[in-house]
Amino acid sequence: MKVSKTSDPAIRRQKKKSIACQRCHSHKIKCSGGQPCVKCRQAGCSTDCLYVNRDRQIKVHESYIDELAAENQRLRDQLSQSSGFLTPREDSVPDQDIIGPAADTHVQNPMLGERAWFQPYDPSSPPIHIGEAACTAFATRLRKVLTKSETTTHMPRTQYTPESTLMKIRDPAIQWPSLPQARLLIQIVFSQVSRVYHLVLRKSTIDQLEDAYRDGNFDDPVLTCKLFALFALGEVYSARSNSTLECNVPGAAYYVNAMTLIPILPERPSLTHIETLLLLSLYSFFLNRRHSAFLLVGSAMRLGLTLGLNHDIPECKCPDPVDRQHRTRLWWGIYVFDRMYGSKVGWPIQIADDDIHVEMPSNVPSDIHNEQFSDTEFLTASIQLARITGQVIDRVYSRKKHPESFLQREQKLLISLKQWACALPPHIRLNRENPIPKNVISLHLQFNQCIMLTSRPVLLYALIQSTCPEPPEEDAAHTNIRQTLKTLSDACIHAARHTHSLILEEWTNGSLPIFGYFYAHYLFSSALIMVISSQVYPENGGDFALFEAAVEILRAMSNHGNLAATEFYDNLECVRQCLEKQGASESRPSLQFDQSFATDQSGAHPSINPPLLGEETQ
Repeated sequence: MKVSKTSDPAIRRQKKKSIACQRCHSHKIKCSGGQPCVKCRQAGCSTDCLYVNRDRQIKVHESYIDELAAENQRLRDQLSQSSGFLTPREDSVPDQDIIGPAADTHVQNPMLGERAWFQPYDPSSPPIHIGEAACTAFATRLRKVLTKSETTTHMPRTQYTPESTLMKIRDPAIQWPSLPQARLLIQIVFSQVSRVYHLVLRKSTIDQLEDAYRDGNFDDPVLTCKLFALFALGEVYSARSNSTLECNVPGAAYYVNAMTLIPILPERPSLTHIETLLLLSLYSFFLNRRHSAFLLVGSAMRLGLTLGLNHDIPECKCPDPVDRQHRTRLWWGIYVFDRMYGSKVGWPIQIADDDIHVEMPSNVPSDIHNEQFSDTEFLTASIQLARITGQVIDRVYSRKKHPESFLQREQKLLISLKQWACALPPHIRLNRENPIPKNVISLHLQFNQCIMLTSRPVLLYALIQSTCPEPPEEDAAHTNIRQTLKTLSDACIHAARHTHSLILEEWTNGSLPIFGYFYAHYLFSSALIMVISSQVYPENGGDFALFEAAVEILRAMSNHGNLAATEFYDNLECVRQCLEKQGASESRPSLQFDQSFATDQSGAHPSINPPLLGEETQ
């Protein structure tokens, strides 16, 4: 008798029987399998080669089912023992203004209050919404913790150029610059802006400029708006033009005239119109008009949706590869601005990733690519970072319900940032051996800012807990949570120090844009982290010196007319006064976190090593 060989596992697998496609089955012919099968391919019916989904019943031993059930229960027990502070409780309060040490703090962002934060600037004006992701809002939260006062209010934003001032410098008869000067201004924009964001086609824009001056065609409002927006950016980045008595920001006169010429509601927008909106939104930050910038990029996005920029256009509809690539890159420029502006102002993103169906930027297969476009790999990395920034706004600073706990969302975001840094091409990494291009510095500053934006709620909570006179007794699960908090806090502090070192190097080299908004913003954000670091961890007392250096740089930028730097400097001065009032030099209780970065043995909280995040940016 022939004995068949059988293995000892719980499941005895039977040989899988092949089935015929529906066409072969109906014709009662042998089917070869595959998609499509041979018979359907020979008959020219490849699209009709379909198979019936099989849902077979299989026999398994009862002992195998018991093993699966026991393993499932073990995992449940292990998770419940280690994640008491990582899952929402039915009896927990979802939103508290300042969370006490005994509260379930790891389910939510500690900075979010019970309701949206409104602060009236003027009794006769509607209240202004303060977005929690904004750094100025975080500064107010910090002052509230330092002073232990519930009456601490947000500082009103007065350092911006109002409409009344802009109207005073409006000049319908403004003189165009000479052609050599116009060329220089646009080349400055290409060097400072176009290597970071794709807003215009470089060669095509130069051709438009040359044609306008050659033909004396200065009456086209669409082209005039675009060129004036470029002139405004060129002047503010060069900072070599004479400012008006009404406005100290170079290029404001070109900006005002472009804003008055551009149509607000075009029924049939052009790509040039969208380009101009993006250029004007970028310049608005130099006037510290953040709301105007947000509205302009919002208009650009909605006009882009009417043109279908969020979809790939077929080649038959747009044969020119340069035009197709320009559409793609212009959409991603809108996308980057939307995510970046939202993280600065604290407002939600305006379009979800699921509604975008356009490919990532690519190279045009011709010699003209380098004449029209910037580095594709840099732009792709910038888009990927903007996507993570949008996720931070959604998962950390929104009040929507999430299936995962707050700490779990924090860690996943930091893991995504680490993976982004590890995947950077070599020429986009920070190489200290060679001069670092400004666009690479800008990208890594935004990367550091995204880390701080993600993890600073945890650091603020650490400051709150450090004021507790008697920390509660802890079991093993609480110890794991505190180790996770320490890891996240270290990631935030490391990113802030790295931002400070990059900006300080630019400042000492004399290459920091005097009127630049974003450098001032990044410096302000890192300075707030330095204050908390020096207060929570005694071994980080040297971080307060970095805070003081940041204050001095912002003061110098403010004295030169940088409106955003003035606002940020005033906020830091208020923080300094709070420290002086509460006696910052006195010893204070500190969080005694375990210094190791051990991974939670339960596997529920994978450890993120902050130094590794930094190594990818060195």
